[in-house]
Amino acid sequence: MAHSLSAKKRIRQSIKRKARNRARKDVLKGQVKSFLSALTGGDINKAKEEMNKTVQRLDKTAAKRTIHRRAASRKRSRLQLRLNAMIANAGQPAKAEKKSGKGTKAAKASS
Repeated sequence: MAHSLSAKKRIRQSIKRKARNRARKDVLKGQVKSFLSALTGGDINKAKEEMNKTVQRLDKTAAKRTIHRRAASRKRSRLQLRLNAMIANAGQPAKAEKKSGKGTKAAKASS
């Protein structure tokens, strides 16, 4: 338990900050889910629209430093790859390919 006034104030501030950050992350997660549902729905225009909203939300959350800017960039890139794969497959959601890299179980089983 904090004893000094400044330590007590810091605790109050951190509680507020934590609540604010959690709310921002929850909104972001909801936006990503709506994009992914639009992606699996197969409607390219709806998916593009949701992607724009998701990118805006990612950038805002990163600007407020709730998430790191490079984490936002990485997430944006991965979501864009999924959208591009859907567009390339003419509206069909892209199927995940099995990776057979160095660290996967498939690679270890074959050696």
